[in-house]
Amino acid sequence: MGDWAYDTALTLNRVFNAARRRLGYPYWSLSQWLKRQVKEAVKAIDRFETALAGEARRRGLDGVICGHIHHAEMRVVHGILYMNDGDWVESCTALVEHPDGRFELVDWARENRLSSFRTEAREVPAGA
Repeated sequence: MGDWAYDTALTLNRVFNAARRRLGYPYWSLSQWLKRQVKEAVKAIDRFETALAGEARRRGLDGVICGHIHHAEMRVVHGILYMNDGDWVESCTALVEHPDGRFELVDWARENRLSSFRTEAREVPAGA
């Protein structure tokens, strides 16, 4: 059932965004919106992120990098840097590590929607 629902959501999302594109609107992710609406899923993800931060602290690490579990973000969770690259297929986001050690969260869809609406990528300085 879950697999069918996911495939259906992706199909609807493609059709919906094709219409949005023709009307001049930017990409919008149905699956991301649905994920954010499910309260229990959000709670489970929060518990997971907190557990990861706790385990990283226990091991003496500065941070953790995850992917595909939630929306892309870089933030501090209980003193530990938490980075999630999101899901390239659904949200066109990725993490980049620069040669100087800085991490950058790239949102390809947002950066390429309309050139007049470009936004700066968020960066974390080396050693943060």
